[in-house]
Amino acid sequence: MEKLTDIHIENAMMIARKLERAAADLPILRSVGWTARDKDKFLKTRALPTPIYMPVDTGPARDILSGLKLPKGDHPVFSWLQRTAQTLKTTADLLDNRGHAGFFQYSAKLFGAPEDVMLDGTTKVIDLALHMDGIFADLSIDNLNLGKADEGFDAQAFADRLQPALRQYFGKDIPAVKVVDSLSAKAIAGSKRIRLRADAAFTARDVDQLLQHEAFIHAGTAKNGRRQDAFPILGRAHAGTTEIQEGLAVFAEIISGAMDPVRFRRLSDRVRVINMSVQGADFKDVFDVYMERYDDPNKAYNNTFRVFRGGVVSGGAPFTKDIVYLKGLMRVHNFMRTVVSLKRADLIRLLFVGKLDVEDIPALAYLRKEGLIHAPKYLPPWVEDLRFLVSYLAYSAFLNQVKLPGFKRYYSDALKEVPNIWEED
Repeated sequence: MEKLTDIHIENAMMIARKLERAAADLPILRSVGWTARDKDKFLKTRALPTPIYMPVDTGPARDILSGLKLPKGDHPVFSWLQRTAQTLKTTADLLDNRGHAGFFQYSAKLFGAPEDVMLDGTTKVIDLALHMDGIFADLSIDNLNLGKADEGFDAQAFADRLQPALRQYFGKDIPAVKVVDSLSAKAIAGSKRIRLRADAAFTARDVDQLLQHEAFIHAGTAKNGRRQDAFPILGRAHAGTTEIQEGLAVFAEIISGAMDPVRFRRLSDRVRVINMSVQGADFKDVFDVYMERYDDPNKAYNNTFRVFRGGVVSGGAPFTKDIVYLKGLMRVHNFMRTVVSLKRADLIRLLFVGKLDVEDIPALAYLRKEGLIHAPKYLPPWVEDLRFLVSYLAYSAFLNQVKLPGFKRYYSDALKEVPNIWEED
């Protein structure tokens, strides 16, 4: 492996600054948004939407990227910068192909596709989605909570509930909580603000989920990344960081006890309907699937829009970003349990120094050793004290070696005549 010299480091820092500027010129979600008029028209007519996308000039970013003199060699820092530059070039291609079939090609490069095979060589993202959907399909969710209904809130009341926990965690650096009219999700977090969609309904359980997902992960890593003055690209979210950001956020919900079957099934649904669209389902086909699930036109539209924004509404070329929740979860979980098995739990906290991919960890470890990467200031409680996480991951790594079918056959026979204790008298 090539040795890093002072000249290499100085050049890498300069490239990282330029990459950050290029990434700032390539906003994906804002560039694939639809208008309220598109929604109103579809809900009235059920005719396929005809969205018009605002112009995005990818020229300035392309000029920066084409002018980069990327270092050559096999050092992890060089590989990190090369990967990031390629990701941003593909992002520019994605934006230039909005509304066209080619959009799917670049979306799949950036975020993956449902049939992608994981590092084990056999498991696909769609496999996990179908597995989770099959388990939760006939599960009585009410009985899991002993029939207790979650308290409901509108967006403003929900924002008021969030403030004390955010203040306790971030102190004077607390992000502002804003209620906005238009948003692709119920909530989106950055380093300075958390936005909530005005027409979204929230529950008491959503408070814990949002804190773990949006605040502790998305806002926290954004703030940590903004502190990386030597490598400011770590403070800028881009397509190459989305999968691990969302995977880490979903893992945070699970490890903190904030996840529930309804949300897990919703994440699985996203993969399933993207797979439908890849196979040719159009906007109305997917909308009908969500209507069957929710019986709520507003909710069905909002979920369907996520699949087709930027792509082709007649099917075959969806926006695949929403597979990253499950795909990223698998990558994050497997990375963390692997480093624990290798007795390298020291690498886990590096996931929080900013916006990154797990492939970037070797590079960031070298830079941290050189004193060029600051330790993360904001860490979720389950990372601040790693004792529980390491114990859980060590057990999880062993459990993966235990073959479930034998246990399942035994208990299936033993329990087949046992009555359901949650059935009403």
